[in-house]
Amino acid sequence: MNDMQDMPPGAVRADVWLWAARFFKTRSLAKQAIDGGKVDVNGSGCKPAKTLHMGDRVALTRGEERLEVVIVALSQTRGPAPVAQGLYRETEASAAAREAARAQRRLGAAGLLRPPTRPDKQARRQIQRFKDGQT
Repeated sequence: MNDMQDMPPGAVRADVWLWAARFFKTRSLAKQAIDGGKVDVNGSGCKPAKTLHMGDRVALTRGEERLEVVIVALSQTRGPAPVAQGLYRETEASAAAREAARAQRRLGAAGLLRPPTRPDKQARRQIQRFKDGQT
């Protein structure tokens, strides 16, 4: 019998919920993230088949982004983004930490001096000569 049909009412597999909430593009990517230790449920690691319930706290890492959400609703189907965003609520601490990290990345890139425009043909040739070691 199918794994999804064996679930008790009010419970969803972790990999299915992460996919339905649009944290990952495919269910297999959600499974890989869980297996890689990028997802914690209620402060401890989990397996892809772990059942999630409303009120559970899920902490996940995607690239440099660290999210902590509380499950508000359960779904086994992937729907439109506004519906998926209604499945969870991000904690205030998580939102503040993400905003601080975003500001830090912006400040880090502020020291990078970029030219006001793209180089023209003559400037591109000068750049190429400089890279090639010619004067």
